Amino acid sequence: MKLAGFVPLSLCDYPGQVAAVVFTQGCNFRCPWCHNGHLLPLIGTVAGIISEDEVMDVVDRRRRLLGGVVVSGGEPTLQADLPRFMLRLKELGLSVKLDTNGTRPAVLKLLIAESLVDYIAMDVKAPWHQYSLLTGTDECDINAVQESLALVAASGVPHQFRTTRVDPLLDEVDYAEIKRQIPESSPHVWQDFRSAYSLDPSLRAEAAAVAR
Repeated sequence: MKLAGFVPLSLCDYPGQVAAVVFTQGCNFRCPWCHNGHLLPLIGTVAGIISEDEVMDVVDRRRRLLGGVVVSGGEPTLQADLPRFMLRLKELGLSVKLDTNGTRPAVLKLLIAESLVDYIAMDVKAPWHQYSLLTGTDECDINAVQESLALVAASGVPHQFRTTRVDPLLDEVDYAEIKRQIPESSPHVWQDFRSAYSLDPSLRAEAAAVAR
């Protein structure tokens, strides 16, 4: 696993659980509003590399305090070792939450089938026709994201879909359309846009101008 971040204790990243959070290196999106730009390249800096065994050692020592571990990113489903890593966490008796952008439905299907994931949080970033704008790439496979959305909704695994309210790029009409894309039986949460470290500098500048 290519790991580039580790939070030993979090009270807000796994609903209902005290959890550790690991961040994988690499993402196939370039969302203009992303605040984790250092996690986007598939190859991170040497200084940012975190040993998987080190993470496992800390998690193992703290497992009486932890209810689970969140595997976030970057985009974790790009990692070939993800199923093995999640199995290691499960073997410690911990619940595992996955944060994903939904672009790899085959990986999600495997994780669900093998009972390696206990909670899934999937981003729904925009109305389908605006996905290229909000993900910063023309190579996004909308069909794959839609397949993942349907898969997660029908999986029986506790889950939520989530959307960041990027007001400089989306408006209330867009938000209403996003809401219609979410299956009625699935929870959906809105997340605040944090502009300070946006990948697109213009979003940082716009927020700073508004603040003045």
